[in-house]
Amino acid sequence: MAIALALLPDFLLILLGSGLRRWLHLGDHFWSGLEKLVYFVLFPALLFNALARADLAWSSAAPLVATTALSMIAGMLLGGAARWLFPLSALSSISFASQFQCAFRFNSYIGFAVAAKLHGTAGIAAMGLVTGAMVPLVNIAAVGMLARHGGVSLWRELARNPLVLATLAGLLWNMAGLGLPAPLGHFLGRLAEAAIALGLLAVGSALRLRGRPGGGYAAAGWFLGVKLAAVPLAALGIARLFGLSGLYFDIALAFAALPTASSAYILAQRMGGDGASVAWLISASTLAAMLTLPLWLAFAR
Repeated sequence: MAIALALLPDFLLILLGSGLRRWLHLGDHFWSGLEKLVYFVLFPALLFNALARADLAWSSAAPLVATTALSMIAGMLLGGAARWLFPLSALSSISFASQFQCAFRFNSYIGFAVAAKLHGTAGIAAMGLVTGAMVPLVNIAAVGMLARHGGVSLWRELARNPLVLATLAGLLWNMAGLGLPAPLGHFLGRLAEAAIALGLLAVGSALRLRGRPGGGYAAAGWFLGVKLAAVPLAALGIARLFGLSGLYFDIALAFAALPTASSAYILAQRMGGDGASVAWLISASTLAAMLTLPLWLAFAR
């Protein structure tokens, strides 16, 4: 109950975003602009700021990174199984490629908010490390599958992905030991502060459960089950196998239990995929995670 109450303000921001879209009638152009601002400016700034400042003690953090990587790979394998579980007539090739990413992609906006509630600055740094390590992995898998079925270049998409670029820049800056000058640090800090609140509002504004996802509700239920149940379960087992505890255990499990990233819809749209089905899965996983995420974290304790 305590964890659910701690996360309630962040979930209320998501619901507020959904309500504001319907109440204020600002139009799709406003919300599309907000999503682009968060995706291309605010969130890369938050990611770079967290990685540039983080204490990247790879020897002690290696089990955490390994746990999250293996749990993501489990999601990819189980998500890929949908290609054989559901017939092509029900789940088309491009619809599968689009929805496949929903089995393992993670909503970093919610992740940073949860990490801050659980462990404050240390939690944000650990989540930044995990996010930075996983962004290339999940983007290669997501973009690669869509590129394979959509006929676009994987490397071109990765080279201009703001999350990948911010991750690499933050890691290189940190490894070079440059430090952040005070004015730059304050500037990035302001952007990072705006990123979480506006990011959660943008998540809420994108909630859409109208229509029927490609492949039907059975296929959608499979992807949701993988992301919200199988991936956290895998992370729980792997974390215990590696002996994770405290901060790193909480972050590994919270990361695995996150709903699907809103950027999955942007990627599907930009690459000619089934954006409507991805939007449905993002919405369903976000709403369901309001129940499952606190349950996983409570169970772990």
